[in-house]
Amino acid sequence: MGTRYAIGSGVVITALAVTLIALLIPVESYGGRASAAAAAPAGEDDGGGTMSTAYGPLTAADRDFVRKVRLAGLWELPAGRQAQQRGTRPSVRTAGDHLVDGHTELDRQVIQVGQALGVDLPNQPSTQQQEWLRQMTSAQGDEYERLFVQLLRQAHGKVFALLAGIRAQTRNSMVRSLATSANATVLDHITVLEDTGLVDFDAVAGGPPPATPLRPSDVRPTK
Repeated sequence: MGTRYAIGSGVVITALAVTLIALLIPVESYGGRASAAAAAPAGEDDGGGTMSTAYGPLTAADRDFVRKVRLAGLWELPAGRQAQQRGTRPSVRTAGDHLVDGHTELDRQVIQVGQALGVDLPNQPSTQQQEWLRQMTSAQGDEYERLFVQLLRQAHGKVFALLAGIRAQTRNSMVRSLATSANATVLDHITVLEDTGLVDFDAVAGGPPPATPLRPSDVRPTK
Protein backbone atom coordinates (compact mmCIF):
# COMPACT_ATOMS: atom_id res chain seq x y z
CA MET A 1 0.00 0.00 0.00
CA GLY A 2 2.81 2.42 0.95
CA THR A 3 4.58 1.67 -2.31
CA ARG A 4 1.45 2.39 -4.37
CA TYR A 5 0.92 5.62 -2.43
CA ALA A 6 4.50 6.68 -3.06
CA ILE A 7 4.21 5.89 -6.77
CA GLY A 8 0.93 7.84 -7.02
CA SER A 9 2.44 10.83 -5.25
CA GLY A 10 5.44 10.68 -7.55
CA VAL A 11 3.20 10.74 -10.64
CA VAL A 12 1.29 13.77 -9.35
CA ILE A 13 4.48 15.64 -8.51
CA THR A 14 5.96 14.81 -11.91
CA ALA A 15 2.82 16.04 -13.68
CA LEU A 16 2.87 19.28 -11.74
CA ALA A 17 6.53 19.77 -12.56
CA VAL A 18 5.94 19.19 -16.29
CA THR A 19 3.06 21.68 -16.25
CA LEU A 20 5.20 24.30 -14.51
CA ILE A 21 8.04 23.79 -16.99
CA ALA A 22 5.60 24.14 -19.91
CA LEU A 23 4.33 27.43 -18.50
CA LEU A 24 7.85 28.75 -18.11
CA ILE A 25 9.06 27.79 -21.60
CA PRO A 26 8.74 30.80 -23.99
CA VAL A 27 6.19 30.44 -26.76
CA GLU A 28 9.01 30.97 -29.26
CA SER A 29 10.34 27.52 -28.33
CA TYR A 30 7.45 25.99 -30.25
CA GLY A 31 8.62 27.35 -33.59
CA GLY A 32 7.47 30.89 -32.97
CA ARG A 33 4.18 30.28 -34.76
CA ALA A 34 1.95 31.66 -32.04
CA SER A 35 4.19 34.63 -31.36
CA ALA A 36 4.45 35.37 -35.07
CA ALA A 37 0.67 35.37 -35.40
CA ALA A 38 0.38 37.78 -32.48
CA ALA A 39 3.19 40.08 -33.61
CA ALA A 40 2.34 43.56 -34.82
CA PRO A 41 2.09 43.82 -38.62
CA ALA A 42 5.38 44.77 -40.23
CA GLY A 43 5.54 48.12 -41.93
CA GLU A 44 7.58 51.24 -42.48
CA ASP A 45 8.03 53.22 -39.26
CA ASP A 46 7.48 56.91 -39.94
CA GLY A 47 8.76 57.83 -36.50
CA GLY A 48 5.42 59.25 -35.39
CA GLY A 49 4.69 56.62 -32.77
CA THR A 50 1.13 55.90 -31.69
CA MET A 51 -1.26 58.84 -31.94
CA SER A 52 -4.63 59.37 -30.29
CA THR A 53 -7.55 60.01 -32.65
CA ALA A 54 -11.32 60.15 -32.34
CA TYR A 55 -11.43 56.71 -33.97
CA GLY A 56 -8.94 55.02 -31.67
CA PRO A 57 -5.14 54.79 -31.42
CA LEU A 58 -3.29 55.17 -34.72
CA THR A 59 0.00 53.27 -34.91
CA ALA A 60 2.88 53.55 -37.36
CA ALA A 61 1.74 50.23 -38.87
CA ASP A 62 -1.76 51.68 -39.37
CA ARG A 63 -0.38 54.73 -41.17
CA ASP A 64 1.92 52.57 -43.31
CA PHE A 65 -1.08 50.44 -44.33
CA VAL A 66 -3.17 53.49 -45.28
CA ARG A 67 -0.33 54.80 -47.45
CA LYS A 68 0.13 51.42 -49.13
CA VAL A 69 -3.57 51.27 -50.02
CA ARG A 70 -3.18 54.67 -51.67
CA LEU A 71 -0.02 53.51 -53.47
CA ALA A 72 -1.82 50.45 -54.80
CA GLY A 73 -4.47 52.60 -56.44
CA LEU A 74 -1.91 54.95 -57.97
CA TRP A 75 -0.55 52.22 -60.23
CA GLU A 76 -3.36 49.68 -60.42
CA LEU A 77 -5.92 52.22 -61.65
CA PRO A 78 -3.86 53.15 -64.73
CA ALA A 79 -2.99 49.48 -65.21
CA GLY A 80 -6.69 48.63 -65.22
CA ARG A 81 -7.52 51.39 -67.69
CA GLN A 82 -4.76 50.16 -69.95
CA ALA A 83 -6.15 46.61 -69.85
CA GLN A 84 -9.61 47.91 -70.74
CA GLN A 85 -8.17 49.50 -73.88
CA ARG A 86 -5.46 47.04 -74.90
CA GLY A 87 -6.80 43.67 -73.81
CA THR A 88 -7.75 41.35 -76.66
CA ARG A 89 -9.17 38.65 -74.41
CA PRO A 90 -12.58 39.47 -72.89
CA SER A 91 -11.33 38.07 -69.56
CA VAL A 92 -8.42 40.54 -69.53
CA ARG A 93 -10.74 43.46 -70.26
CA THR A 94 -13.02 42.22 -67.47
CA ALA A 95 -10.06 42.17 -65.09
CA GLY A 96 -9.31 45.74 -66.14
CA ASP A 97 -12.91 46.72 -65.39
CA HIS A 98 -12.70 45.26 -61.89
CA LEU A 99 -9.39 46.99 -61.20
CA VAL A 100 -10.79 50.35 -62.23
CA ASP A 101 -14.05 49.96 -60.32
CA GLY A 102 -12.42 48.54 -57.20
CA HIS A 103 -9.61 51.04 -56.90
CA THR A 104 -11.79 54.03 -57.78
CA GLU A 105 -13.93 53.26 -54.73
CA LEU A 106 -11.00 52.23 -52.54
CA ASP A 107 -9.08 55.38 -53.48
CA ARG A 108 -12.07 57.52 -52.52
CA GLN A 109 -12.22 55.77 -49.17
CA VAL A 110 -8.49 55.96 -48.44
CA ILE A 111 -8.41 59.70 -49.15
CA GLN A 112 -11.25 60.19 -46.66
CA VAL A 113 -9.37 58.10 -44.09
CA GLY A 114 -6.16 60.04 -44.68
CA GLN A 115 -7.91 63.35 -44.20
CA ALA A 116 -9.79 62.22 -41.09
CA LEU A 117 -6.69 60.75 -39.44
CA GLY A 118 -4.18 63.32 -40.62
CA VAL A 119 -2.12 60.83 -42.64
CA ASP A 120 -0.07 62.31 -45.48
CA LEU A 121 -0.60 60.18 -48.59
CA PRO A 122 1.57 59.49 -51.65
CA ASN A 123 0.69 61.43 -54.79
CA GLN A 124 2.48 59.22 -57.31
CA PRO A 125 3.39 55.53 -57.68
CA SER A 126 6.66 54.34 -56.20
CA THR A 127 9.70 53.98 -58.46
CA GLN A 128 9.12 50.21 -58.65
CA GLN A 129 5.44 50.61 -59.50
CA GLN A 130 6.31 53.08 -62.25
CA GLU A 131 8.69 50.47 -63.64
CA TRP A 132 5.91 47.86 -63.70
CA LEU A 133 3.70 50.29 -65.62
CA ARG A 134 6.56 51.00 -68.02
CA GLN A 135 7.05 47.28 -68.65
CA MET A 136 3.37 46.82 -69.45
CA THR A 137 3.31 49.86 -71.72
CA SER A 138 6.29 48.51 -73.68
CA ALA A 139 4.84 45.01 -74.10
CA GLN A 140 2.64 44.04 -77.02
CA GLY A 141 -0.10 41.50 -77.76
CA ASP A 142 -0.05 38.25 -75.84
CA GLU A 143 3.11 39.29 -73.99
CA TYR A 144 1.31 42.38 -72.69
CA GLU A 145 -1.70 40.43 -71.42
CA ARG A 146 0.43 37.82 -69.65
CA LEU A 147 2.63 40.50 -68.08
CA PHE A 148 -0.38 42.49 -66.94
CA VAL A 149 -2.00 39.46 -65.31
CA GLN A 150 1.18 38.19 -63.70
CA LEU A 151 2.33 41.49 -62.21
CA LEU A 152 -1.10 42.30 -60.83
CA ARG A 153 -1.74 38.78 -59.48
CA GLN A 154 1.61 38.70 -57.69
CA ALA A 155 1.14 42.16 -56.23
CA HIS A 156 -2.34 41.32 -54.91
CA GLY A 157 -1.13 38.06 -53.41
CA LYS A 158 1.55 39.85 -51.41
CA VAL A 159 -0.90 42.24 -49.79
CA PHE A 160 -3.03 39.50 -48.20
CA ALA A 161 -0.76 38.97 -45.20
CA LEU A 162 -0.60 42.71 -44.52
CA LEU A 163 -4.38 43.02 -44.72
CA ALA A 164 -4.95 40.14 -42.34
CA GLY A 165 -2.52 41.51 -39.78
CA ILE A 166 -3.91 45.03 -39.83
CA ARG A 167 -7.54 43.89 -39.80
CA ALA A 168 -6.92 41.64 -36.81
CA GLN A 169 -4.85 44.00 -34.71
CA THR A 170 -5.65 47.63 -35.42
CA ARG A 171 -7.50 49.48 -32.66
CA ASN A 172 -8.56 52.27 -35.02
CA SER A 173 -12.09 51.87 -36.38
CA MET A 174 -11.43 53.79 -39.62
CA VAL A 175 -8.34 51.73 -40.41
CA ARG A 176 -10.29 48.56 -39.63
CA SER A 177 -13.07 49.58 -42.02
CA LEU A 178 -10.52 50.38 -44.74
CA ALA A 179 -8.84 47.00 -44.24
CA THR A 180 -12.21 45.25 -44.58
CA SER A 181 -12.95 47.06 -47.85
CA ALA A 182 -9.44 46.46 -49.17
CA ASN A 183 -9.65 42.75 -48.37
CA ALA A 184 -12.87 42.36 -50.37
CA THR A 185 -11.37 44.33 -53.27
CA VAL A 186 -8.14 42.34 -53.32
CA LEU A 187 -10.00 39.02 -53.27
CA ASP A 188 -12.20 40.14 -56.16
CA HIS A 189 -9.18 41.22 -58.18
CA ILE A 190 -7.29 37.98 -57.52
CA THR A 191 -10.35 36.04 -58.67
CA VAL A 192 -10.81 37.86 -61.98
CA LEU A 193 -7.08 37.79 -62.72
CA GLU A 194 -7.02 34.02 -62.19
CA ASP A 195 -10.13 33.67 -64.35
CA THR A 196 -8.05 34.83 -67.34
CA GLY A 197 -6.17 31.52 -67.26
CA LEU A 198 -2.88 33.40 -67.70
CA VAL A 199 -1.50 33.20 -64.15
CA ASP A 200 1.82 31.38 -63.81
CA PHE A 201 1.30 29.89 -60.35
CA ASP A 202 4.87 28.58 -60.21
CA ALA A 203 6.06 32.18 -60.30
CA VAL A 204 3.42 33.58 -57.96
CA ALA A 205 5.17 32.36 -54.81
CA GLY A 206 8.17 34.55 -55.55
CA GLY A 207 6.06 37.66 -56.06
CA PRO A 208 7.15 40.92 -57.68
CA PRO A 209 10.23 42.73 -56.40
CA PRO A 210 9.54 44.70 -53.21
CA ALA A 211 8.38 48.23 -53.85
CA THR A 212 11.01 50.90 -53.45
CA PRO A 213 10.59 52.74 -50.12
CA LEU A 214 8.81 56.06 -50.33
CA ARG A 215 10.90 59.17 -50.71
CA PRO A 216 9.85 62.30 -48.79
CA SER A 217 8.89 63.95 -52.09
CA ASP A 218 6.42 61.11 -52.79
CA VAL A 219 4.22 62.03 -49.83
CA ARG A 220 1.99 65.09 -49.83
CA PRO A 221 -0.90 66.13 -47.58
CA THR A 222 -4.22 65.25 -49.16
CA LYS A 223 -6.35 68.12 -50.35
